[in-house]
Amino acid sequence: MAEVVKRPVLITDTILRDAHQSLIATRMKTESMIPIIETMDQVGYHSVECWGGATFDSCIRFLKEDPWDRLRTLRKGFKNTKLQMLLRGQNLLGYRHYADDMVEYFVQKSIANGIDIIRIFDALNDLRNVQTSIDATKKEGGHAQIAISYTLSAVHTLEFYAKTAKRIEEMGADSICIKDMAGLLVPYAATELVTALKETVKLPIQLHAHYTSGVAGMTYLKGVEAGADIIDTAMSPFSMGSSQPATEVMVETFKGTPYDSGLSQELLAEVADHFRPLRDESIASGLMNDKVMGVDIKALLYQVPGGMLSNLVSQLQKQNQMSKYYDVLKEIPKVRADFGFPPLVTPSSQIVGSQALFNILGGERYKMITKESKALVKGEYGTTPVQISQEIIKKIIGDEKQITCRPADLLKPELKANEAEMKRFQIQDEDVLTYAMFPQVAREFFEYREAQMTKIDPSLADKENKVYPV
Repeated sequence: MAEVVKRPVLITDTILRDAHQSLIATRMKTESMIPIIETMDQVGYHSVECWGGATFDSCIRFLKEDPWDRLRTLRKGFKNTKLQMLLRGQNLLGYRHYADDMVEYFVQKSIANGIDIIRIFDALNDLRNVQTSIDATKKEGGHAQIAISYTLSAVHTLEFYAKTAKRIEEMGADSICIKDMAGLLVPYAATELVTALKETVKLPIQLHAHYTSGVAGMTYLKGVEAGADIIDTAMSPFSMGSSQPATEVMVETFKGTPYDSGLSQELLAEVADHFRPLRDESIASGLMNDKVMGVDIKALLYQVPGGMLSNLVSQLQKQNQMSKYYDVLKEIPKVRADFGFPPLVTPSSQIVGSQALFNILGGERYKMITKESKALVKGEYGTTPVQISQEIIKKIIGDEKQITCRPADLLKPELKANEAEMKRFQIQDEDVLTYAMFPQVAREFFEYREAQMTKIDPSLADKENKVYPV
């Protein structure tokens, strides 16, 4: 009888980033995280995803917290666990492309403040947009993981994904993530995809999937059996729905098998007990909407990722238009097809989602066109998987010419200019990065921070130079 080879699956927990981004629009406060850090640090996770994505924007826009302070606080508490973040390649954590000097400086400061693993992706899978991030991460001694944004279309074949993975390996990445942001990867397709990647590259393969369509747990099972090394899970109070499969469930699934993670259910229960009241509060306040908590197999048709779903619900609620929810969902794949079948992940998900929203609420398709839609069609984000039709190009950008080079090649260095603009507010090196990504929101946050500091110590008030950048 052949000896069974043990291959324990590694676990990355997303409770401190993607889980609450997907279910409560990234509103978890740092103070809600601090009491459980010590216990989480004992669990034995491969890593904890705790930063990046939409957390940065939410910290300064809604929570009035410094995201850099959050990172330093988490780093201080997680003494034994690798910290992981999500980076949008040339977009950093904002919604446009930034010059290479900004990308390099952001990566440097992220690692210096405590990040070990940077998961880098490009919304269009245009790998020209991730090379600078890879090089910067490697230079700083970090782990560069490149995510392939998984989606479905005629061009997104096994051959496409295998070729993309090979290019990623050649670019110097340390590992590859299959990023299934909308729950589109079904179990047996996962077997085929992971097998194809394992036959093509020697890098570790990580699986990231959302539970939106209800199949992600089974997808993880088949993916791990096919050779996936790491899976992304979320602690049960903030799992499933448009989040990830539950950590405790996946640990139990592989228990006693060659893939046994070895994680303690007792420790995981302590972690879950901490977050359960926060879930209850989120439901009671309406922050966690039932639209993002359930399972909808139609996600396979709409291809809407979790974070996009929660934002869409929020937008419709604000405009008292929840009755148009399913109309907008049906419009999203139509806009996506018009725009060259981009994977729906930030920022392309917001671009396509917002345009679909305007198409429905405006009563006419493309009567109102967002500036981001124009930028996407023009090529400011890179090359779309499928060439956009001349009819749509004409409708969206008129006679303007499309960009064919790497978009960042058209950008001048911008770090020094941003430093000069926000010098009035700066109290740490990292502030220039916050300002560069979100100028107006950052200014409001800096003013708030200054007011709070002045309350604590009135001598800090600056009586002169009350001139703010615009």
